[in-house]
Amino acid sequence: MKLAVSTYSLWRWRAENKKTIEDALNWIAESGTGAVEFCNLDDKPAANPIKRAGELRKRCEKLGLAVAGYAVGGELLSPPEAQAKAVEQLKREVDTAAALGAKSMRHDVSRGWGENAKGLKGAQTFANALKVIVPALRDITTYGQSQGVKTSIENHGFYMQASERIEKLIKAVKHPNYGLTMDMGNFLCVNEDPVKAVARVAKYAVMCHTKDFHVRPKDRVPPSGWFNTPTEIALRGAIVGHGEINIPKQLAILKKAGYKGFLSLEFEGMEEPGAAVKLGLEYLRLQLKAIDALD
Repeated sequence: MKLAVSTYSLWRWRAENKKTIEDALNWIAESGTGAVEFCNLDDKPAANPIKRAGELRKRCEKLGLAVAGYAVGGELLSPPEAQAKAVEQLKREVDTAAALGAKSMRHDVSRGWGENAKGLKGAQTFANALKVIVPALRDITTYGQSQGVKTSIENHGFYMQASERIEKLIKAVKHPNYGLTMDMGNFLCVNEDPVKAVARVAKYAVMCHTKDFHVRPKDRVPPSGWFNTPTEIALRGAIVGHGEINIPKQLAILKKAGYKGFLSLEFEGMEEPGAAVKLGLEYLRLQLKAIDALD
């Protein structure tokens, strides 16, 4: 497996230190990590995304950084007109991913039956959501295939988070260019055992995020720094290796499943981001070397 750092991990570092995305790329390269995953291109939308992607690609090439992937938002559980616009927007994001040199693009699918779904008929069930979403996903990933970009869902956003739902969605799309950006920590957001969840869906992974969390019952959390899940627990982002998730077991499962792609570190905790990311990378290197899985 190859280590990468998501630009998402350094967004607070950029904001607090008035740094640019170029500064973040320099930081990642200096950390000894050979790859970067882009969470959008910049903090604000670019006027010309293709041109900006080309600039960032050249920067990465100069620094010796591989582009592990590209991650963007998206909402497809909506009436036909709104969905058609979203599909076209995501195809333009595929173009951006290709210009960036990313072979993998994660885009969101839906956060569920909210205002976005107003006007859709039928019961607000997961089965009906799939009927609306799946044709759009096939359209996007078919386009992605034509551009050399593999598209995927990530397990996040609560509605599309549990491993059972992720598996049902991927099986329903049933396309060779569609898979999973598997966030190894996010399963906890629906209080699912992260080790069992990884074992269930590792075979669909085209990209992996490694993340860690501190966990407490909702009735025992401080007033800030934590977020509530739809279940009985609350979470706080942790330095990778310092939280509750059994990452060594997850990595062993990935190796057994034959996963040899990127492992992108995501940090969203309260600690200083630069130090936190360095500690997380140090931990991951040790764990991967212990199972002879570090590329």
